Amino acid sequence: MKTPRALLTAALAGLVGTGVDLGLLLVLVGRHVPIAAATFLAALAGAAANFVLNKYVAFRDRAPISLGQIARFDLVAVVAALATAAAMKLATASLGVPVVAAKLACAAVVFAIWTYPAQRRLVFARPVSLTPRGV
Repeated sequence: MKTPRALLTAALAGLVGTGVDLGLLLVLVGRHVPIAAATFLAALAGAAANFVLNKYVAFRDRAPISLGQIARFDLVAVVAALATAAAMKLATASLGVPVVAAKLACAAVVFAIWTYPAQRRLVFARPVSLTPRGV
């Protein structure tokens, strides 16, 4: 399902998830949690909100939640969290980008190259029907 609506609503779900993520990130950084650890933990929290919105709104997946789907989503979320954490470390420590700006930029890049394609193909892909159309 590669439609502009799915992409747009997945991006909006990503913004909500990023809001949760960013809020927790700021709290953790404010409590002096190291940036990579804070980014990783916050990204996982945002992923939980993102799962629900993507499942029911962006990808219109009405199938019951399965352990396999949760495992695939978790894999996508953990890879995204690790990629974002590494990018945040580079952006903040090496390049001196402020935390909020770095988070937004890193999240956008990871969404475009990993999260959306992986969720569309691995997590919320519709099963291929073996029954020919019209039968």
